[in-house]
Amino acid sequence: MISWCIRWDPDNGGKPTYKSYNIDINSCGPMMLDVLFKIKDEQDPTLAFRRSCREGICGSCAMNINGTNCLACLTKVERSPDTKTKVAPLPHMFVIKDLVVDMSNFYAQYKSINPFLQKKDPSSGKEYYQSREDRNKLDGLYECILCACCSTSCPSYWWNEDKYLGPAVLLQAYRWIIDSRDDFTEERIAQLDDAYKLYRCHTIMNCAKVCPKGLNPGKAIAKIKQSVHFGHAV
Repeated sequence: MISWCIRWDPDNGGKPTYKSYNIDINSCGPMMLDVLFKIKDEQDPTLAFRRSCREGICGSCAMNINGTNCLACLTKVERSPDTKTKVAPLPHMFVIKDLVVDMSNFYAQYKSINPFLQKKDPSSGKEYYQSREDRNKLDGLYECILCACCSTSCPSYWWNEDKYLGPAVLLQAYRWIIDSRDDFTEERIAQLDDAYKLYRCHTIMNCAKVCPKGLNPGKAIAKIKQSVHFGHAV
């Protein structure tokens, strides 16, 4: 197997370039993250990439492999010895080094939606009960691991990442809008009623195609638009 990895070091300057590595797939693990570890351990210790859980839970190893955003730990190695695989950082993000991108703006947008339960009287000291039906509404929302695969596959986010919140953050916003225990539903909806924060979504649906957890941010965004129109969570 031949792996082509984008290499760029800010300390050395210059333009990003692809570097080729020959990998013996018979002595390598089954996932692309194993390939990157093998390159780093045996051929090039300067290769930079993020990783943590190796189980598709943390979202750290999100990158672009053969033109598709995905998690390296969940992407299987092509077993053909003649296969050429291209690995690049998430698209349209500032690159810190090699496959590591700057997630500061993404996390700042996530913080802006107040991703936590808000109560108007938090001092009651009571448990916040939820019916099974209301709990089921959170399925397909809470599983998001904030890997940014969806947002960085969205052309609207490429063009307006400073203003448009993007699929991942809007999916999380709807997760709190629809939570029956939260008392700030109307305020959350009003905060998102903005030409750029919400309405840059053009339903291209790249987000749903690349989500490693099988979620559908486009559907959640449509629900938020309905909530804005009707003035309450739907």
